[in-house]
Amino acid sequence: MSDAPDLLEQSRVEFERAMLRNIKGLEYFASSAPVLGASAKETLIARGPLRFYHYKPLVDDVYRVPVMLVMATTNRGYIFDMVPGQSFVEFLLKQGFDVFMVDWEAPRPDEKHLGMEDYVGDFLPQCVAKVAEVTGEPDLSVVGYCFGGVLSILWASLYAGDNLKNLVTFTTPVNFEGMPLFQAWSDKRFFDVDRLVDTLGNCPAEMLYTSFDMLRPGQRVAGNIRLWDNLWNDEFVKSYRMFDRWSADMLPLAGEYFRQTTKQLMWDNALMNRTMTVGGRDVDLSRITVPFLHVTAEHDHIVPAAASEPLIDMVGSTDKQAVVLKGGHVSLVAGGNAIKRLWPQIDRWLGERST
Repeated sequence: MSDAPDLLEQSRVEFERAMLRNIKGLEYFASSAPVLGASAKETLIARGPLRFYHYKPLVDDVYRVPVMLVMATTNRGYIFDMVPGQSFVEFLLKQGFDVFMVDWEAPRPDEKHLGMEDYVGDFLPQCVAKVAEVTGEPDLSVVGYCFGGVLSILWASLYAGDNLKNLVTFTTPVNFEGMPLFQAWSDKRFFDVDRLVDTLGNCPAEMLYTSFDMLRPGQRVAGNIRLWDNLWNDEFVKSYRMFDRWSADMLPLAGEYFRQTTKQLMWDNALMNRTMTVGGRDVDLSRITVPFLHVTAEHDHIVPAAASEPLIDMVGSTDKQAVVLKGGHVSLVAGGNAIKRLWPQIDRWLGERST
């Protein structure tokens, strides 16, 4: 009988907890999604799938060398600009950098012809020219994330000229044999990329989303369970909604661009084998000689270390540094882990080279 009060109290606590969870669950579904990418900015270029932004400064004393962020073509760039206090863009602005960003929209059906040469040899050079026009500075630091890093190193090798001052890449693949699951799904024996592109035009976003989701098939279920267990934790729910929205907000890829990346990178591993061409021009990463910082994530399930680590030796710079930080493909660049690790690293490295 002495245990009865304890059992009653335990039952009361569990009942209240279940009620709180249900109330919070209703609030979750009824409330609007967080507003992301809200840092004040001006759209400098809106052409085809390209969106090029210039962010409003937050301090009076600004570094001489502007920074251009280059987003991957599969996702929206607001991963760089989540909410105040968790925005990489806001952080860079407060540290005194003049920030621009290359972002992407879904290509239209009539833009299925866009290829790698359009992204590397047209879109990026136009953005670089616009930075020089707006700032009056010939020098530029480029920071590329994931496949945005691939576009950045291709541009740096072929088209940068004297404009590039510093180059930073993180979670950027060059050895596509180091991405075994993507290799299996795009195996030329089973995957007819020509038929897909010739039939559909652009590569559907749903196909890309499923490919990324299958890298960790149980992650979405596990994430929902963690959300259920933490519904009364407002900060957890806020963070979950931000990242869940971004990860699901994938973009289709222009048909020719997808065909070229599949054949040259996934099938031929052309960057690693040094046989990559863009617009008929040979890519040679040893031509990149500017200061170079390359960051890989210790627990990256999308671009594992085997896929990204070789890049540091392929670049011809003498001032170059490879850094491995704790985190995954997304947590490296956004969230609490990024705030503590990646962001200060980039601030220090660029700050020393941006005067």
